[in-house]
Amino acid sequence: MTQIHPTAIVSPRAELADSVAVGPYCIVGDNVRLGDNVVLRSHVVIEGYTNIGAGCEFYPFATIGLPPQDLKYKGEPSRIEIGASSIFREHTTVHPGTNGGGLLTKVGANCLVMVAAHIAHDCDVGNNVVMANNATLGGHVHVGDFAVLGGLAGVHQFVRIGHHAMVGGLSGVENDVIPYGSVMGNRAYLSGLNIIGLKRRGFSRDDIHALRAAYRLMFAEEGTMAERLQDVAEMFKNNAPVMEIVHFIQTDSSRAVCQPQAKRAA
Repeated sequence: MTQIHPTAIVSPRAELADSVAVGPYCIVGDNVRLGDNVVLRSHVVIEGYTNIGAGCEFYPFATIGLPPQDLKYKGEPSRIEIGASSIFREHTTVHPGTNGGGLLTKVGANCLVMVAAHIAHDCDVGNNVVMANNATLGGHVHVGDFAVLGGLAGVHQFVRIGHHAMVGGLSGVENDVIPYGSVMGNRAYLSGLNIIGLKRRGFSRDDIHALRAAYRLMFAEEGTMAERLQDVAEMFKNNAPVMEIVHFIQTDSSRAVCQPQAKRAA
């Protein structure tokens, strides 16, 4: 049974599924859709063309769907889609898309967005992503599944964060982060692979050894990146995690790829 606190303001045009709980002083706009068992604890604002998946939970002062912080935005009916069972803690913000990014911002399922984290317009955030306190995504950022962003990390517009990557706290990320990579610093550099994360998620010893070997070859001093990638692709063509990194680097992007600190300094 859906429960709406008497102090909440819920538009009669909003679509609320079964067992939604809307707490004190929440605001739910005209074009909002809330899935089964969504919980708005209190003082939550959900506006715009926003579709919330089942089982999501929003803590006080989370604000979802207000206009993006983009001067080019002129009120287009852009959207936000959030997958099931994601959690948004206090003061988190998610902004809808713009014409320049397909008018859509997406956040996947089973994500944890901690206090005061921000997801800007046109971002595409995968499943099982964790954003720690005050982590911030600029516009058009892509974040792969199981990525983790440490507290106060800032990600530049149009950057790609690969699957299972780790961004250290206080990092300023202006270049793409390879899948399974770990970056830190201002400006962020590649500090190695996210080995702890891989072990926690059950990657086999053989896959981890292959990733380590491939990483050493990709970022060696000899040859060009294109030559090293070709060598890695030939040696590890049957290893899916390694080939994911190869394809990620080979994909056209407006940003360069984060490099180890020694290579960056050179």
